Amino acid sequence: MKNDDFEFLHQTQIRIPEDRIGVLIGKNGEVRRQIEKETGCRINISPDGVIIISGKDAIGFIKAQNVVKAIGKGFNPEIAMILLKDDLKMIEIIELPEYVDENAIKRVKGRIIGKDGIMRRNIEDTLDVKISIYGKSVAIIGNIENVDAAREAIFMLIDGAQHSRVLKFMEKRKREMKTRDLDWQPLY
Repeated sequence: MKNDDFEFLHQTQIRIPEDRIGVLIGKNGEVRRQIEKETGCRINISPDGVIIISGKDAIGFIKAQNVVKAIGKGFNPEIAMILLKDDLKMIEIIELPEYVDENAIKRVKGRIIGKDGIMRRNIEDTLDVKISIYGKSVAIIGNIENVDAAREAIFMLIDGAQHSRVLKFMEKRKREMKTRDLDWQPLY
């Protein structure tokens, strides 16, 4: 038998909170079907939140995992689907218990969100990312460079930096990224 006669299959399990299962399935199963259709993967969902993703295509398999993780971390499906449509988008997940004591998580989440959600919106708008603060984690979706800057801003907040300092940092990073983008523009 030749090597190309074998069918290679990627498979993984992801656990998501039970309250996110309905969001992953969607009305009449539409969200799950859309992920399966666009990635070529099969998604099996158990009632206790164990999601089994199987697929042949490695890129589709990774994209399906990322969308399931995004939905599991609190993103609505429309935002999570960005990960399917744009190859330059990625998801970064910061598990807060890895960086702060259990009794400080609520305070740190409050610092990241800010009064009336202003800090979170500032991070999203300034760095062109989407942020979900769900459970004990912070998830970021965006372009690699923007996600990196947002992660750095969030770690500044975790470490206790003043909001004004974080805002200045983000504006500086935004200018640097814009300047770098201009450097790559064709000169015609």
